[in-house]
Amino acid sequence: MRNRREFLQAAATGALVLGSSAAADKLALAAVFDKQTTHAESGKSRVVVARDPALHGADGLLDEKRVLALLDRAVTQYTGRDNPVDAWKRIVPVGKVIGLKTNGLGGKGISTHAVLVMAVAERLQQAGVKPGEIIVWDRNRRDLEACGLTINTDPSKVRCYGSDVSGFEDTAEQWGSAKIHLSKILTRECEMVIGLPILKDHSMAGVTFAMKNMYGVVDSPFLLHANGCNPAVADLNCIPIIRQKVRFTIGDAMTSVYDGGPGFHPERLWQPNALIVGEDRVALDQTAWQMIERKRAEAGIKTLEASGRPPLYIATAADATHQLGFNDPQKIHLMEI
Repeated sequence: MRNRREFLQAAATGALVLGSSAAADKLALAAVFDKQTTHAESGKSRVVVARDPALHGADGLLDEKRVLALLDRAVTQYTGRDNPVDAWKRIVPVGKVIGLKTNGLGGKGISTHAVLVMAVAERLQQAGVKPGEIIVWDRNRRDLEACGLTINTDPSKVRCYGSDVSGFEDTAEQWGSAKIHLSKILTRECEMVIGLPILKDHSMAGVTFAMKNMYGVVDSPFLLHANGCNPAVADLNCIPIIRQKVRFTIGDAMTSVYDGGPGFHPERLWQPNALIVGEDRVALDQTAWQMIERKRAEAGIKTLEASGRPPLYIATAADATHQLGFNDPQKIHLMEI
């Protein structure tokens, strides 16, 4: 295993390439997780918010060593394992292709940070995942490059490319209001997906984070924005292959926009210096929503509800029809470290 500096340099130059395989088996993937490590108390979803106020250096750039350390703290706390590599072994299966779904829609300045992607890829390899079994992906080249990533397709290394390379399935999938064609990266290559969304305000949906990150796996996301993306976000996440394969989220809340999103607005930029980690995408989005609301209050601007765009899809995702997770704070075991 090369050292971190060599690893990150290889990623930046394209020498590190971002795997492929068959469809996931729901029960096999579910068996990777131990209920005692994913739930602090019976019936509650665990969410870890790990922070480091010194994550950004004096130059405003992220300190790569501190990002790795923050990731380690978040994952070990979540799994209850002391060693970061042992923690990752509790999260991912060996011999399966792992997809890292980023979000670069907002452009440079408000996209998933490459340093986080590389830290996750490094730990996956140390946990036994081969380089060719890791795919970093998003909608297209533009979004990946906005994250600071380099397009690569060498199957012997960590690969990085978008659905503009893989294409979409000819047959549409449907659940409720969501009728879309899924990326072949999701359907044919990844057996498990780790979401790497970035925390943002959204001009229509209110908040975009874990669940809405799945808009980047479909051919026509613009069809899913009616009524503040409700119930479309929840319906999309209920499509079986998304529900089954997207098993974990490492949410990038190191930099965020609390108003005017999802694009980059420097006047509304803030640095929570945090990672938000968990399996329950509903609980993660509920937590993210409250973080944005607290920042909006601090900035003296209206709540999302008062602004006419509360993220109603979060409650929809938790309802009896969707059952994607919990939005009730009483059913979320929030661990802030």
